[in-house]
Amino acid sequence: MESNILPFPLAPLALALPAAAAAAAYLNAKAHIWYDLKMLSCVAPMALQMWWRERLGKLSLFYDLEHWALDPKTADRPFLLFEDRCWTFKQGLDETLRHGAWLRETYGIKKDEIVAMDFVNSDAFVFIWMGLWSIGAKPAFINYNLTGQALVHCARAAGAALMLVDPQVAQNVDDYVRTELAGVRIDLFTAERRREVSATKPMRLPDEERADEGLFSMSNLIYTSGTTGLPKAAVVSWGKVHAAGGFSARLINARPGEIFYTCMPLYHSSGAILCFANALLSGSTIALGAKFSTRTFWSEVRRYDATMIQYVGETLRYLLAAPHEVDPATGESMDKKHRVRVALGNGLRPDVWNKFKSRFGVEYIAEFYGATEGSFATWNLSRNDFSMGAVGRNGWFYTAIVGSGTALVKVDFTTDLPYRDPKTGFCVPCKAGEPGEFLFKLPDKDLEKRFQGYYGDREATNKKILRGVFKRGDAWFRTGDVMRWDDEGRIYFHDRIGDTFRWKSENVSTAEVSQELGLHPAVHEANVYGVQLAHHDGRAGCAAIIMNGEAASPSEDLLRSLSQHVARRLPRYAAPIFLRITRTGKMQTTGTNKQQKHDLRTEGIDPDKVGGDELFWLQEGNYVPFTKKDWEALKQGKVKL
Repeated sequence: MESNILPFPLAPLALALPAAAAAAAYLNAKAHIWYDLKMLSCVAPMALQMWWRERLGKLSLFYDLEHWALDPKTADRPFLLFEDRCWTFKQGLDETLRHGAWLRETYGIKKDEIVAMDFVNSDAFVFIWMGLWSIGAKPAFINYNLTGQALVHCARAAGAALMLVDPQVAQNVDDYVRTELAGVRIDLFTAERRREVSATKPMRLPDEERADEGLFSMSNLIYTSGTTGLPKAAVVSWGKVHAAGGFSARLINARPGEIFYTCMPLYHSSGAILCFANALLSGSTIALGAKFSTRTFWSEVRRYDATMIQYVGETLRYLLAAPHEVDPATGESMDKKHRVRVALGNGLRPDVWNKFKSRFGVEYIAEFYGATEGSFATWNLSRNDFSMGAVGRNGWFYTAIVGSGTALVKVDFTTDLPYRDPKTGFCVPCKAGEPGEFLFKLPDKDLEKRFQGYYGDREATNKKILRGVFKRGDAWFRTGDVMRWDDEGRIYFHDRIGDTFRWKSENVSTAEVSQELGLHPAVHEANVYGVQLAHHDGRAGCAAIIMNGEAASPSEDLLRSLSQHVARRLPRYAAPIFLRITRTGKMQTTGTNKQQKHDLRTEGIDPDKVGGDELFWLQEGNYVPFTKKDWEALKQGKVKL
């Protein structure tokens, strides 16, 4: 007799289960449900935490440091590792309160005042920053490479009454800068100042001294060169700090006990938010490198026993190009002798992606895309080849619940503006695989409050806002970047719009470089543009120059003078790598006398394409002739710039 213990026939179930599993696997593969659930698990608690802390009036990340310092489970865990020193969370809080008290007593800094910081990566950077937050003040992070007019502009743009300067970059604050900033107190954070801080009694101010209006209140200023002109002070709101820092922490599973290594500059939003804020919010340890070097990167990672690392732009390419390290005792390769499980950053090129993972044994790449002054970001946590090279990905499930908030629209590259349909006047969405400008949706209500853009510069902020995109009255943020979105939910970086180009992970303004070159007495006109080079990310700066008197061949003395002028007037990343000495008739302009760059970009630095113009390149601080042999070496990857 057959048993009746089964409520339905076994045979159909046996057939149905594999079919259901196969269907579920197919649905997951096509719709990315697992990945979308992962993304939602990052978004939901982050949003809830932001809402709750806004209600409490405790948005400052000072409270996170205080939380970990007062919790017996984490108080004695490492908060910051730098060089040969370690500060626990408890010690970190003590240092923060000392620095905050010193800033109040020495300079009279009050709530909401802005203090400019011109510092390299160091413990001093961290504790002055946190000290300012502890007293309700706002730091403005200045790129320590800046000199001259750009440095003056940044201090003025912040409206800072005080600028603290790292002694390591004191030479940048020359007589010109001090004269131009006569109304700003400029002080070097010397060893004597450090002793003053150590002698100051820690002081915790009441919470009211740190209270902000809400998520859209400013936490600090971070400078971006934007699309044209001098650096702009982007407002980083508390909402942005919590959203980016909190989301990224959950994305890479950062938590107490994890060690996050970065040698990326803290004046960048990547280092400041995606690493530092990430670690503070999650209770992870920050292992800080002074600056990036292929010689010290992995040795510091191993020394600090880091489990997470950060990159920007070409960082991983440089690491990949570095010689293999070998254990002198055993002869074994050191490439995989570490505990790193994830690399978080932006700007990783597809050709480096898998090579890096394979050589160094890093399981995950967490690539993101965003703008410091923007209101949105894309994310890609990648373990396999499916999303290799993508700057973001998500499926319909995540989009249906959270909303996309992004769009790709066709671009008119003759004007570098989004193309509008002549019949409707609205922008035209791109099809899958078609490149277009990447836009972020901005709120319809209280736009000026919820999208701050650039501090004190409403005109520049408004230039980033595109209205009437898909309907009357809507508003979108222009990234200035061309992307393409495929039909699998992956988004890829395509190119930057306009003249500004990226080099060494920095935006380089052609207008600013041209202006500085034009100040040299021998330069009649300079047209600056970026040229693409094999085996290099971004674009290298090239300046087509017409000399006064149109000297056919500049002398060694003149070339030396030009190189010294460039070094004195421009940050290192903005200095043109190449010079093209040309003549008036060959410098193309529009009918309104605007310089044209298209043909110059196309010709690049190939000696066979520059029509007899002389080429020079920057080598060991001086411009020297660039030859056909040099060009061939560059193409073959034998030269790294």
